[in-house]
Amino acid sequence: MRAWEAVGVPSLERWGVGPAVSVHNTKSGRVELTKPVDGVARMYVCGITPYDATHIGHAATYVAFDLLYRAWLDAGHQVRYVQNVTDVDDPLLERANANGEDWRGLADREIELFRQDMEALRVLPPAAYVGAVESIPAVIELVQQLQSKGVVYEVDGDLYFSVHADGRFGTVSQYSEEAMLGVFADRGGDPTRPGKKHPLDCLVWMAARPGEPAWKSPFGPGRPGWHVECAAIALTELGESFDVQGGGRDLEFPHHEMSAAEAQAGFSGLTFAQSFVHTGMVALDGEKMSKSRGNLVFVSKLRESGYDPMAIRIALLSHHYRADWEWRNEDLDRAQSRLDMWRRALPTASDHHADSLRTSIRNALSDDLNAPAALSALDAWAAGWHHGDGTGAEQVSKVLDARLGIRL
Repeated sequence: MRAWEAVGVPSLERWGVGPAVSVHNTKSGRVELTKPVDGVARMYVCGITPYDATHIGHAATYVAFDLLYRAWLDAGHQVRYVQNVTDVDDPLLERANANGEDWRGLADREIELFRQDMEALRVLPPAAYVGAVESIPAVIELVQQLQSKGVVYEVDGDLYFSVHADGRFGTVSQYSEEAMLGVFADRGGDPTRPGKKHPLDCLVWMAARPGEPAWKSPFGPGRPGWHVECAAIALTELGESFDVQGGGRDLEFPHHEMSAAEAQAGFSGLTFAQSFVHTGMVALDGEKMSKSRGNLVFVSKLRESGYDPMAIRIALLSHHYRADWEWRNEDLDRAQSRLDMWRRALPTASDHHADSLRTSIRNALSDDLNAPAALSALDAWAAGWHHGDGTGAEQVSKVLDARLGIRL
């Protein structure tokens, strides 16, 4: 599948290499230094299910991992970034039926709108942008590998993975089994289905249903389960033990827990990801922003209303990626004011102030992607813009572009 167009990232090498990058690892509960092997940082971030447009909650997640991508680049690493698209799943089929349209047409339209939103926000594209449909051969291979280990069983034609076959199950999210059972049904699971060996066991292959798309497989016609899709794509595109598995906090369990368990149960000695990094939830009117609730603010609608995409990006960056926060229109107004202030200050930036600003921004973003601290440093710099002589304008412009993805 085609990703979106890449934007150029200015090199900061003339001002030295950026510091090593630390992020919060859900699995350990600590901020830890990332340690890419052989200079290549590898990251998998879970993508959209394309049955609706990109909302601010989505955008906050992808902007956060864009910061990590940029931090790794500045630290001198190559980056291998992979993102999936769940382009066949129950919510997509349900929305298409409700709209009276073909599910493939709906998916194609929303994927294209997502591309446009990401380009406008200057989010760097993944090297591999992989749909669930095109990943079906890899999913089949992984399910067969799990079968060979004796950890898959059948329920009325569907195939389930025994989650406790991975002795490390539960260590990603750090949820107790009671907590897992408390949220599993609300997050796509089926704990009460008759015939399952354990309520938490998860679907890896769904047998064909009347009127729904299906693909041939050694297990009969059907389609992949959700978690095994991402496990298969990550293993295929990144190999064993990549650096970061990323997504929103609502993916800690079951999605990331079960994807890791499937991969690790299939291949002895494998560690799926070194770090699991999760973004906070964005609310609107006191409720988590979600498609099911319909309380959404769409990036495309903000752009159509004339808001500068850089102001939208700044509004997102003004909150730490791990924080839960609520979207307010004042956030966007304040972001536009900050952007205007920085643009006014740029032509008279001095070398001295630019050097100090570069160091502050690099240090803030390399310490658990602390974008609010970086923006505060920018505000402090801009407040003294009238003292500058313009010799640092190029440096400031490049630092903001390379590290924050903000073009002044």
